[in-house]
Amino acid sequence: MAIAKAERLMNLALCLLGTRRPLTKRELRESIEAYLEAGSDDSFNRMFERDKDDLRELGLVIETVENLDGEVGYLARRDSNRLPPITLDAEEAAALGLAAKVWQQARLAGAASGALQKLRAAGLPEDVDPYEAHSALEPRIPVHEAAFEPLMLACRDRRPVVFDYRKANAAHPEPRHVEPWALECWRGHWYLAGFDRDRGAERVFRLSRITGRVRSRGTHFTAPVPDVVTVRETVASWAGENAERSALIRLRTGAGYPLRARATSVRELGDGWDELEIPYGHGLDAWLVEFGPDVLVLEPAELRADVVDRLRAVAKG
Repeated sequence: MAIAKAERLMNLALCLLGTRRPLTKRELRESIEAYLEAGSDDSFNRMFERDKDDLRELGLVIETVENLDGEVGYLARRDSNRLPPITLDAEEAAALGLAAKVWQQARLAGAASGALQKLRAAGLPEDVDPYEAHSALEPRIPVHEAAFEPLMLACRDRRPVVFDYRKANAAHPEPRHVEPWALECWRGHWYLAGFDRDRGAERVFRLSRITGRVRSRGTHFTAPVPDVVTVRETVASWAGENAERSALIRLRTGAGYPLRARATSVRELGDGWDELEIPYGHGLDAWLVEFGPDVLVLEPAELRADVVDRLRAVAKG
């Protein structure tokens, strides 16, 4: 539905930008397929007025002109909607290229590629290829979760959502009513930060634990939206970045390299095991579970208990 509306808005914008004279509602309806499919005149009028307001909100300057017969027409003059020359340096181009990579597994991959081509035509340096790897390490931000796109659109439009969420230590999912703030990628996983209406507090949800379809709710936010820096700090805290304590674990030799990279100390125990001291913050138990039988938690006791509970929940299915 979101892509259908975007296509309709694009067609309307192209009609208004491409005409040399004002076009009436009737002419616009005959020129755009989505308007032809409108069930009635009232339905078309409501759709057209919403689309016109949306385009103006996006920055398109639309003029309303009345002809000699008193009929109202619309057009968007190119000189009123022309952008200044766009120039991007290598760092900005790389950032845009990385952003486009987010859509490599999403439905808008083609649109992202086309946008970069238009930016190149508008001034992107010819010697910079946003898709080309300039070193042995190429950054990637994969998007495998089906919930990513509807949540991204809900964050943009400030629309509350409902989805079923399975906590790592729970056997079955439960519905959550959330006012979504932002999506953040941390340690290869996508997280949603937002206000949980049922709990009356901010919460962070890992997208891979969202089951079923994300449904939108046509209501307004009830809680204030923090700035983007605060949201990132919230995600980092819930995902375990802000650690104030340490945990002691045993790790099988040759396994768990991400854990080894985070370790503050490593001691070889022999018999195929090493002992690691790693930062302990919120979310560490969920991360340790991902390494299965290669990890054994020694202390603290509450972390060990949390990991055991999560493994039991996984075993129950």
